Amino acid sequence: MYDKKELCDKIKEIYPDIGECGIDVSVDYDNEKNAYIVDLKKDQHELTTHLEPEDAETCMNGKQCIGLGLQIAQLKDNITKT
Repeated sequence: MYDKKELCDKIKEIYPDIGECGIDVSVDYDNEKNAYIVDLKKDQHELTTHLEPEDAETCMNGKQCIGLGLQIAQLKDNITKT
């Protein structure tokens, strides 16, 4: 299991446009679901997604997090529509 801050920093490193767009990202681990909960927020828009431990490991190894990338794209799309 990874440290929440370490994983959050890695996500920001892989997806630098999170900060550029003003999207806040937070990470927490849900023991019940055995997954990381990644919360993306900007203004009144918010998306929450689950990141399985295997996907977190992929991210931490410097590879792209496909599911998370799709969520970020969706949030950016929602923001530009309003």
